[in-house]
Amino acid sequence: MKIDAAVTYQKGTFTLDQVDLDDVKANEVLVKVLASGVCHTDVVARDQDYPFPLPGILGHEGSGIVEKVGENVRNLKKGDHVVLSYAVCGQCDNCLTAHPGGCDHMDDLNFQGKLEDGTTRLHKGNQPISLFFGQSSFATYAVANEKNVIKVDPDVDISLLGPLGCGIATGSGTVLNFLKPVVGSTIAVYGTGAVGLSAIMGAKIAGCTKIIAVDIFDHRLDLAKELGATHAVNSKNMDTVEEIRKITNNKGTTYAVETTGVPQVFMNALHALGTRGTLAQVGVSRGPVTLELNMDVMWPSKTIVGVIEGDAVSKIFIPQLVEYYKAGQFPFDKLVKFYDFKDIDQAFEDSRTGATIKPILKMPQ
Repeated sequence: MKIDAAVTYQKGTFTLDQVDLDDVKANEVLVKVLASGVCHTDVVARDQDYPFPLPGILGHEGSGIVEKVGENVRNLKKGDHVVLSYAVCGQCDNCLTAHPGGCDHMDDLNFQGKLEDGTTRLHKGNQPISLFFGQSSFATYAVANEKNVIKVDPDVDISLLGPLGCGIATGSGTVLNFLKPVVGSTIAVYGTGAVGLSAIMGAKIAGCTKIIAVDIFDHRLDLAKELGATHAVNSKNMDTVEEIRKITNNKGTTYAVETTGVPQVFMNALHALGTRGTLAQVGVSRGPVTLELNMDVMWPSKTIVGVIEGDAVSKIFIPQLVEYYKAGQFPFDKLVKFYDFKDIDQAFEDSRTGATIKPILKMPQ
């Protein structure tokens, strides 16, 4: 079928174009995409900071309505409201033990442009077009494997829910699924973009007593406090480690979530961590980090861990986040601004400058 899509033919660009989308296979679902979140991972692929093969169609936080299902699909039907999440094999040890963020085939299935059988379902004439995250949701329609199509409550605006498929689940899931803070513990979140603010909302749900937001923009820190942070630290105006030590009576935090990938911010997070504390790194690194292993890690018995996709089983966790949202405990709609699909470049620019925390593109109907 013919679909409208934002195609990245060249590094750093989007071209609105019409392309061909193949029909569903036995275990696949055709989704009419109503909206798709804009995520930093799309930027990384568009700008070729990660070797995603071009031409390709990006977008990996899609949401919409099921139009058609393959013959072997049993748990989804036409008319279901769904969120599209990341692709997994479902068969490796990590997938089978409920840690699909560590799927052995994560890179192949999400970043290398092909399906599990080595083909792509997207074409422009005879030119194959690379698939992204098993969905390529910067388009009016997407076909995805049933493994990464999640049915959600139809009473909630489906156009709002796409970001639950990646960025927002990454932040909240890192706290709720991986760190699992003890009630009454302390946590610092470094960077208050969509991932960081989602981590803060997760920490509030988890019952952390002190939730410290760290950023360089006061307006974002104000929003962080509105969403659950008990303290705000502007790292441009004060010594981050010293301030957090004061807030925690010189103990340091029990947990930390680092979302920026900036080496100095990572080191601040590590140094402000208390004895036997855990630092979860979720931001893509922007340079090398030098550790003094004895004093920074071993003697204080600190743990540093990378977390992918919030260590979430999407089919379980995304509906849970929707329930938290309905209950007023997870107001992620406060991060969002909608853009018409034709304004995709503006949405990406506003994300880059911080004018919008989480842009969502609405597809033409």
